[in-house]
Amino acid sequence: MIKVLLADDHALLRGSLKQLLDDTGFVQVVAQAGEYSEIMKAMTCHTIDLAILDISMPGKNGVDIVKILKDKYPALKILMLSMHPEDQYAVRCLKAGASGYLTKNTAPEKLADAIQVIAAGRKYITPELAESLASHLTEDSEKPLHASLSDREFQTIRMIAAGKKLSEIADELSLSPKTVSVYRARILEKMRMKTNGELTRYALENGLI
Repeated sequence: MIKVLLADDHALLRGSLKQLLDDTGFVQVVAQAGEYSEIMKAMTCHTIDLAILDISMPGKNGVDIVKILKDKYPALKILMLSMHPEDQYAVRCLKAGASGYLTKNTAPEKLADAIQVIAAGRKYITPELAESLASHLTEDSEKPLHASLSDREFQTIRMIAAGKKLSEIADELSLSPKTVSVYRARILEKMRMKTNGELTRYALENGLI
């Protein structure tokens, strides 16, 4: 049996996923979590082979959680399950240490396949994700502007585009407002823009929010 931690902040979805995984006959959901602190507690209380993580978790961004988990538990396999399209977060998650990325509208059989592949020590890559990965091997001039942003800068531009103030972003990311201002300045420089309005328009046009 593959021992799984199921982490998503929606209890209803966790219940549906648990039923689906129980029906496979080779997965045992040994722990569930609805936020970052519960994930870390579950890791200390249970033997877990594979964590299925939502990318949008209360308390900490999913990409950051992947980095923390892989640093503390190098042998842990991680499958990201997200509402965000693969081209927005998948590459970042894989670089952080995840072994696969699926969207929440994925067919159930693909989830079961992904778990088996990842538990066996391999990466699970969908054709769509493979295409996205291939695009990252092209010349920089062919990449979208936001591809040059760091993970933290990418989080920041999405929050700015969502209309959040710098103080709100600072609270959510556990940073000082001054640090967030530095991120904003770097984003504007890398994106060759001058205002939050330009960033917001770009984010909307490119499906970042």
